[in-house]
Amino acid sequence: MILSHVWGLMAHPDREWHSIREEHSSIFKLYLSHILLLAAIPAVCGYIGTTMTGWTLPGGGEIHRLTADSALTICVLAWCAMMVGVAVMGGYIQWLAQTFDRKPALSDCIAFSAYTATPIFLAGISALWPSLWLAMIAGIGSVSYSVWLLYGGLPIFMDLPKEKSFVFASAILCIGLVMMVAMLAITVIFWGMDIGPEYL
Repeated sequence: MILSHVWGLMAHPDREWHSIREEHSSIFKLYLSHILLLAAIPAVCGYIGTTMTGWTLPGGGEIHRLTADSALTICVLAWCAMMVGVAVMGGYIQWLAQTFDRKPALSDCIAFSAYTATPIFLAGISALWPSLWLAMIAGIGSVSYSVWLLYGGLPIFMDLPKEKSFVFASAILCIGLVMMVAMLAITVIFWGMDIGPEYL
């Protein structure tokens, strides 16, 4: 089921959104079959990339790596943050839906949030080879596709006219951007508490 939806969202998203809308999975099943696994991709790849592959600063020089303990702490926290972020976005989507006379279940809203974020999870594979340019290309590409899924999938998933869904999707996008800034601020706070990168 999980792989079929991932492939479907990449190959034929409109048809896949109809299929996802009819599922009505529980939150537990959704996390077990989709979110836990896909959120682990950037976390596991980030761990491998920062501890084994390493990276160099612009201009060359020595290869930098993180200690195994430091990388593990950061990657586990990132994995948890992604799972919490999907749930929080689902809650906001459910709350915003009331403005458009829709009353979707929280599990459906979390499903929409998770499937919209699928390209971002998959882009985490790029963390196997830590590189600023690769991260930028993967990040911009995956975020762009996620935004395209958001605007294209919302009218299907919420059964809304395109004019209303555009406003709804724009509100979701704004909340997502605010959440990203909040996560960056929380990261800075963690680093201030000495929960940050330690280099070999």
